[in-house]
Amino acid sequence: MRAGDVIRGYRIVSEPTNSGGGRCIWAFAQRYGRDYFIKRFLDPKRPKEGSTASPRSVRLRLEACEEFERRHRTIMGLLRPDAVGGGNLVLALDFFHDGTTYYKVTERIHAARTPPPRALTPLQKAVLLRTLGLSVGLLHGIGVVHGDLKPGNVLVGQSGAGAYHTAKLIDFDDAYASGRPPDREDIAGDLVYGAPEWRRYVRGDADVPPESLTTQADVFSLGLMAHHYLTGALPGFGDRYASPADALNDGAELRIDERLSAPMRGLLAAMTAWSPDVRPGTGRFLAALRDPATCEVRAPYLTSPGSRVRMSRPTKERQP
Repeated sequence: MRAGDVIRGYRIVSEPTNSGGGRCIWAFAQRYGRDYFIKRFLDPKRPKEGSTASPRSVRLRLEACEEFERRHRTIMGLLRPDAVGGGNLVLALDFFHDGTTYYKVTERIHAARTPPPRALTPLQKAVLLRTLGLSVGLLHGIGVVHGDLKPGNVLVGQSGAGAYHTAKLIDFDDAYASGRPPDREDIAGDLVYGAPEWRRYVRGDADVPPESLTTQADVFSLGLMAHHYLTGALPGFGDRYASPADALNDGAELRIDERLSAPMRGLLAAMTAWSPDVRPGTGRFLAALRDPATCEVRAPYLTSPGSRVRMSRPTKERQP
């Protein structure tokens, strides 16, 4: 895929890049005068016609491709733009393979620069977080886990000067049915924003079966994101760990910013708890945002270590 190429009628109009793309390369494209975002997946690859590979190798590759297609088309069938809150989901418009390679196409969204927290009023923050929570809640309502919630998969838009900033959720390539994630070696996610159970699943922890990865894993990520949008930083988790999940899995505690309102501190502490069983659903998150005062952040910055997340797990399950 290069600038100037035409793939199934989509003319590539920018230099493809892997920036933030994980296991894919993306670019902007045009078709019939409209702007699109096109993604080329690096794997799986369909066998070439006339391949000299063994029949077994060809069969295994085709099976992997069929599973890849099934997962993507299932999620595309479940996500509908006409559902309540669906307007803030940037959904796939086209999914196909050209030769050996798979592609996915979405509408191109011209996002605004995400403003720093200090530039937004509590009401503006509440609107931003509510639009994000509605999108996540829509997924969870149909039993779908986004699987890679992080600020990089949120486009912040503004319809005009003085309008509220709203969040558009993108990149459903790693989504899966709740309790039915991809295999440990195939599942994607983000090290920093991933939930503790996801982290342990990836590491091969036999105490975390596939059914342990539910929509509650997204709730953990959403709690971290809300803290980031409100304060400009994640909860404190110490310098020893690569992520909040690693800290919790080692028995450490997260530190919620003390500048946040008491209701918000309690909510985020619950959303980022170690145990998915004690995390609230998106409904409680959305209910809290009805009162903009919940999103108030006191100034100036404090040097307090912040409030701590209560642990809710047996000691014997500590992970290194």
